[in-house]
Amino acid sequence: MEYRKPFETARPEEVGISSDLILEYIDNLEKSQTEMHGLMIMRHGKLVTQGWWTPFGPNLRHGLQSHTKTYAATAVGIAYTEGLLKLDERLIDIFPDESPEEPSENLKLLTIRDVLCMGCGMDTMPWNSEHWIKDFLHTPVNHKPGTTYMYNSVGSTMLGAIVRKKTGLGLHDYLTPRLFNKIGIDPDNLRWACMADGMEVGGGGLYATTEDNFRLMKLYADGGVWEGERILAEDYVRLATTNQNDSATESINNPEASDNFLGYGFQIWMCKPHNAYRADGAMGQFTIILPDQDMEIGITETAVGAHWAQSTQNITWDFVEKILGDEVLPENDEAYGRLTRKLSRLNIGNPPCQPFSPLVKEVSGKKYEVKTGVFTPFGGNFMNGTGPDKIRTFSLDFDVYGLVWNFVTESGRQEKIRFTTNGTRFSNLLGKPEDLTQLYLGDAYWKEDNVLVMHGRWVETCIQDTYTLTFEGDSVKVDAGNNSAFKFGEPEPITAVKL
Repeated sequence: MEYRKPFETARPEEVGISSDLILEYIDNLEKSQTEMHGLMIMRHGKLVTQGWWTPFGPNLRHGLQSHTKTYAATAVGIAYTEGLLKLDERLIDIFPDESPEEPSENLKLLTIRDVLCMGCGMDTMPWNSEHWIKDFLHTPVNHKPGTTYMYNSVGSTMLGAIVRKKTGLGLHDYLTPRLFNKIGIDPDNLRWACMADGMEVGGGGLYATTEDNFRLMKLYADGGVWEGERILAEDYVRLATTNQNDSATESINNPEASDNFLGYGFQIWMCKPHNAYRADGAMGQFTIILPDQDMEIGITETAVGAHWAQSTQNITWDFVEKILGDEVLPENDEAYGRLTRKLSRLNIGNPPCQPFSPLVKEVSGKKYEVKTGVFTPFGGNFMNGTGPDKIRTFSLDFDVYGLVWNFVTESGRQEKIRFTTNGTRFSNLLGKPEDLTQLYLGDAYWKEDNVLVMHGRWVETCIQDTYTLTFEGDSVKVDAGNNSAFKFGEPEPITAVKL
């Protein structure tokens, strides 16, 4: 996309919000147990706040996780608007070849609308495979569709498969001329994780910017119309943004996420403020619409655990409650100046700095072979497909800037990744332009004379890998972890020996 029409901007006071209140909101977000990455606030169609915490930035892609679901539902909504499908169409009629020869009575009832509102009636969902659509349609539908709620990410990906079946186009190709190009989302800057058959993961596989999400949800806030052109049917928007399925059972598996208990539209959550709704991705990716206040708030962050993601929402609701009305407030140059300076200096904080250890010369350049445990590079980047390729040998080459981590995997892949030890982060560009993520920031420090801590941050995601290397004679113990919300079991201890 060569040009994106920018939003109209205004000072907060012009739309009835004090700059001091926004400063307080930002301070409260920063004091919570989350790591803020991006923030946008709009009222009455005017953007009054936008800021990103370095090393994150306005045009840097960010992993959306389940915020992707709203994009998939939007594709269905556009196909509905174009008359290509009906919400009461049955899945067994759309996918006759993948459906059981003798479908159950409940499966016979399963419609597009049921999938949209997490009402599939299933208690489980299948794993990814080349036959995932068939596996989904052969999953027992234990409850009458539309009568129960189960968060079903494979069901969300089925929405893309429905569009592909109807149009012959995947989500990206279908949405590019019909949505992205029209509302100002650069399709070339997007990245999608895909299922084994090439279908984009509509349940959680998109990487987009904070503003991309903001533009998507502004379309809903404006009733499906963008600059005078209707993109989504009015009745579809109304259904998508109001409660279509009670989600109170979320309290069983996710008791701390109280905003998840309030109902679900079409891949959109209801919120505590009256009439409010949001697109929502794991680890705190929120784009919130507040119709009663004529406001939109976009957030990207790393919130580890449901409690801290809910904390971000609670802080947001407190902020919104303090906005007293629509009247223009008196100009406050001093407060607006403080807000402007704050937004220009946002930063997640500097890494620790300790470049010195008596072991540097002893271990520098020495090759180590992994003997026990599974040492996978980039374990926290859970969607890039690199996890199973285990490290076989590695070395650390130190210099005045820090170190270069050289490793060879079992498949023969070789990497050279720099980590600084001077209190900054080095930006490595890894892989190929079409990869989901490429920017990997490296920093390291000596926690003790024989303990080296290396941080690798996939800056296009929420994820930071942490490698703690404890050197003992000719061996090294490696503790590899990350801050991902998606973890399965305890890792096996990793040891390596000097060759």
